[in-house]
Amino acid sequence: QLQLVESGGGLVQPGGSLRLSCAASGFTLDNYAIGWFRQAPGKEREGISCISNGDGDGIPYYADSVKGRFTISRDNAKNTMFLQMNSLKPEDTEVYYCAADLSGLSSQAMCVLNLPYDYWGQRIQVTVSS
Repeated sequence: QLQLVESGGGLVQPGGSLRLSCAASGFTLDNYAIGWFRQAPGKEREGISCISNGDGDGIPYYADSVKGRFTISRDNAKNTMFLQMNSLKPEDTEVYYCAADLSGLSSQAMCVLNLPYDYWGQRIQVTVSS
């Protein structure tokens, strides 16, 4: 089955850290542009961090809201992407999605355009609260 499976969400105190994982099955993730998106109730989905595939620029993009605190990465051997989230704030409380797409979009374009990409994770909740 072709899918992305997310893990690692949960409840954390302000200032704490979480690492989200997104494992691909049925396809090879290193051929794909990857990204992390999030959405709060009543708000539009936001692309927070993306990296293009080999056809794009390969430079990680971060939204201003997470720049300096979050880090996107991938482990091709594990066919998995990650989002390391540090210095978490209550306003980071949202539902998070991973995505993968075969397009040659740049990292920034993938996050900003927010298109219906090839694969999406099942969503995972992150709650930052004391």
